Amino acid sequence: MSAIKFNLFSLSGKMKVLHMSWMAFLISFIVWFNHAPLMLMIQQEIGLSAQEINIILLLNVALTIPARLLVGVLVDRYGARISYSVLLALCSLPCFMFALADSFAQLAWARFLLGGIGAGFVIGIRIIGDWFPSRQMGTAEGIYAGWGNCGSAVAAMLLPGAALYFGDENGWRYAIALTGLLSLCFAAIYYCNVKNLPDCAHCLRRGPTTILEVSSIRDLFLYILAIVPLYGALSLLVWKLSRPEMALLSGYWILVINLLIWSVFFYHAYKVIDLNAERLSQPVAIVHRYQVSQVLVLGLLYLVTFGSKLAVVSMLPIFFYQTFNASQQVTLVEAGMLAACFVLLNLIARPAGGWVSDRFGRKPTLYVYCAGLTISYVLMAQISPQWPIALAVSVTLICSIFLQGAEGAVFAVVPLVKRSMTGQIAGVVGAYGNAGAIFFLVALTFVPASVFFLILALCCLLSLTTILFLNEPKSVITEIMPDGSLAVIELD
Repeated sequence: MSAIKFNLFSLSGKMKVLHMSWMAFLISFIVWFNHAPLMLMIQQEIGLSAQEINIILLLNVALTIPARLLVGVLVDRYGARISYSVLLALCSLPCFMFALADSFAQLAWARFLLGGIGAGFVIGIRIIGDWFPSRQMGTAEGIYAGWGNCGSAVAAMLLPGAALYFGDENGWRYAIALTGLLSLCFAAIYYCNVKNLPDCAHCLRRGPTTILEVSSIRDLFLYILAIVPLYGALSLLVWKLSRPEMALLSGYWILVINLLIWSVFFYHAYKVIDLNAERLSQPVAIVHRYQVSQVLVLGLLYLVTFGSKLAVVSMLPIFFYQTFNASQQVTLVEAGMLAACFVLLNLIARPAGGWVSDRFGRKPTLYVYCAGLTISYVLMAQISPQWPIALAVSVTLICSIFLQGAEGAVFAVVPLVKRSMTGQIAGVVGAYGNAGAIFFLVALTFVPASVFFLILALCCLLSLTTILFLNEPKSVITEIMPDGSLAVIELD
């Protein structure tokens, strides 16, 4: 893999893969959050209550947790070309279901299934890790994730206008269906234009494993401990949906679903032990070793950063509308535009976080961004109807810069933990982000927006301590190739 040039305007080789992948992720995010800017229109037509809206927001991030774990395995086994194409095509179906829904139950089921499209993030992390050298890794991953994450901003900016253009009470349906059609078409485009791996001797081939390999008995139990919060987030969601104010699930279904969740957990833990038993029966070669603690640290950091971002993106259009509608006559479309500012800076801020991490070190970059994010959330908690809109937007933009930069810094490290298992590691770390979204969205149902932002600030402050346990990647990584030869990958 050539590390000589990073020509962003090239449409061949690794840059073509980068551009096709961020566009796939952009479309994934448009589909994933196509409901947020249209929620008030949907509420008025279907007759949804405030609690039913909260349920839909929660369901939108629920399936992404197991989906990211599963897709992480599949992309390591089958490659990004097939994985992304199939995911985009399959998830267009619940998008059409959502557009055709006539009741809360139909909306809820479609939204739950649409959460699976968030797993597309993991696929791009794997293919970018395979095509780009380590000295460009943070920048490339930042561009992929940063530009792709702007899909929620694109949805917030364009879909309300599209719904008004289509007109009448079904305008939002046509706007949602249009995003599903876009996803279906791009599935074919991605399949026809992307290769899984570059033609070079040092490229890492996909491994045959179906579960994350570990390097020691200690790491085995640490990994099992690390996946507990992911299943715990799903149980928390079940509990919240069974509360009297929501009452979506009865006592029977609470028991059945929780039994299913934890049965999957115990099966997952059993497979981890079973598939690593022979591997750990003798000392693991140095070239195969890595620390699961690093995966856990990155997961916790992503829980706070990406988890809080998903929660804020989900509530920000309604927050701006409710805060400034009465005092400054902000309309629904204008509220969506204001909320889009929070994500739009992904175009620059997340790639910048990866670039800074590449140049100045992984840990120092994370310290700076997480500290800045803590202060930013404290400032957002102070926003009130009396604030000038320009000031509220400015604070939102500052918060966005630190938030997206922190995400970019996290995933500047992820592909360097263990290259041959990047998909699975990214799946675990990405799933932590969605678990965080569930934790924060559940918290939002209990507290006003100002307190919610303070909770986010406290979590960011606590995340600073986890960075202490993160190790800077070594100067080189050695990987074993399928033919038994060794590939030494430079990080400088």
